[in-house]
Amino acid sequence: MNTPRRLLSALAVTAAAALTLAACSSGGSSAPADGSGDTGSAELTTLKVATVGLVSDGALITGIEQGFFEEEGLEIETSIVANPPAALAAAQGGQVDIAYSPSVPLINALSQGVDLRIVAGADALPDDGSALDNARDFDDTGLFASAASGITSVEDLAGKTISVPARKAQMEVVIAAELEDAGIDPVSGVNWVALDNASAVAALQNGTIDAAGIVSPFTAEAEAAGQTYLSSPSVAFFERGAVGLWVAGGSTVENKADAVAAFQRAIAKANQFANDNAEIATQAGLDYTGSELAVADVKRPVWPAEVRVEDIQRPVDRMVTLGFLAQPIDISDVIVPVS
Repeated sequence: MNTPRRLLSALAVTAAAALTLAACSSGGSSAPADGSGDTGSAELTTLKVATVGLVSDGALITGIEQGFFEEEGLEIETSIVANPPAALAAAQGGQVDIAYSPSVPLINALSQGVDLRIVAGADALPDDGSALDNARDFDDTGLFASAASGITSVEDLAGKTISVPARKAQMEVVIAAELEDAGIDPVSGVNWVALDNASAVAALQNGTIDAAGIVSPFTAEAEAAGQTYLSSPSVAFFERGAVGLWVAGGSTVENKADAVAAFQRAIAKANQFANDNAEIATQAGLDYTGSELAVADVKRPVWPAEVRVEDIQRPVDRMVTLGFLAQPIDISDVIVPVS
């Protein structure tokens, strides 16, 4: 396409951001999973962890329940924030120690010079690239059209209204790549609106929007309501590796280095447990988010063992190509090594 791409507006990630953090659960009260060690008399270090309420949070929750964090001397206090930019603002401003973020909002923040570091992976696509051949089985996002619209393919979206949870964030980026592949200018060729996932499902149902990019478990609700599945945009964009990330502010990494390292070790155990006990972890994620869906109704998350430079570089390069970044960013020092 020859049409210039609209560059990202500055991400509102500041230390002074006003956030409401709803406490959901905390660790430190459960015994170690293998019964070894005696942490009952030891003083635990509290880490505040912000999530955005996804099924993949089940690894963190089961890790707390299994005692992995307590084994590392940590008590985890979790909270759910409204969206990834709010989570990143909380991490950068020190209101929480660690926050969940998808790759794209983090890349947006880094491009604005915000001091954030990746401490671990939170969710992923299979490393072997198998998701590319079975996208719908792995993608926890989906692009759906209103059944009343008559739209049956991405190519039909020219001139239509598409909702995303937040403008210029991850869902818009991955759908923009799909639109460009279909020959539609993602800047001038469609109308973008911002709707939270629940509102988007309702808007599809009543036909006030033509299509929506939504996240599991709301994808299952859209399917159950008879809306038309168009694509799994995240798989084509990311292909493999870590997609969702656990992120900390630079000052937290420096001032709480031992606690951050302990979190890295514990979440590695939690992710492995979740992969080995996917039904348990998925149910924990559903319970944590307050969803009434059954495990069979949602995509089973994949939890990564590590975050590699290429997992972040790949979306950076694609965002530059699409015009969402003016230039590449240096991510060489963004990933905190596991000690």
